[in-house]
Amino acid sequence: ILAVSTSSCIGSKTWSPYDLIMISLSSSRIILQCWTTLDCLMSIFFETSYYKENVFIISKVIFIFLNYFSLWFGAWLSVFYCIKVASFTQPFFIWMKQRIPRLVPWLLLTSWLYSFAAAIPFAWNADGVLDNFTAPLSMTNSSALRNTRKGSLTLLISLSNAAISLPLILSVVSSVLLIWSLWVHIRQMQNNASGFRDPSLEAHTSAIKSVCSFLILYITYFICLLLLLCNTFSTLSDGECVCVAVMAACPAGHTVALIWSNPKFQELPARIWHHTKCPVR
Repeated sequence: ILAVSTSSCIGSKTWSPYDLIMISLSSSRIILQCWTTLDCLMSIFFETSYYKENVFIISKVIFIFLNYFSLWFGAWLSVFYCIKVASFTQPFFIWMKQRIPRLVPWLLLTSWLYSFAAAIPFAWNADGVLDNFTAPLSMTNSSALRNTRKGSLTLLISLSNAAISLPLILSVVSSVLLIWSLWVHIRQMQNNASGFRDPSLEAHTSAIKSVCSFLILYITYFICLLLLLCNTFSTLSDGECVCVAVMAACPAGHTVALIWSNPKFQELPARIWHHTKCPVR
């Protein structure tokens, strides 16, 4: 996706808003997957160095920042699909259709700044988790320490919910509106159908399936991220490992669904396969 979108932008004089979103989304997910893999390897093979104060705090802040980044870009993709594909005639939708090419770069920049600002406070929570992981039992059972940790954790959970609920709301509302618009259009085409197989009808049905799969993966990713940010599971527990594994699988599944639903992204893998395929004698 990154290669196709980048080559499309380079080949044209103007960068389309769709390509900008896809470049941002795919690059952020590549960086996130690489960082998650590196983070897991460091926690396993370099445990002593990993749980030093600065390393652990920086690692968690970067992890949260990249996840917020990915959530926002996924939400803007859903919003873009809704605005461009949905056939609503309300003045707001007409205004957005006209303004979306100019708004997309500013929305992406705002998402970057928002994600960075929302991730910084979690350095305090990472410090608390680190102390609970490394401190002696007598220290962690201190009443004053518990009260401080509880107050800090409550504040950070509230910030977390506020930060990641906004892209979730955008994604869910946009996806539901798009599904509704496509479904109404399908019913109209079915009423006017002549009995023959209609490629347009099949395309709309496929689009609904794609949007539903995007929404399911997005919500699943959101739930796992929320569980991790709320410190629901203890460090290196089975529950935490399952959440990390699901969070790694959801972007990959979303990427496969994007390639499957867009012929533009299918051409490059097909050409690569055609050139690398060896003839069988």
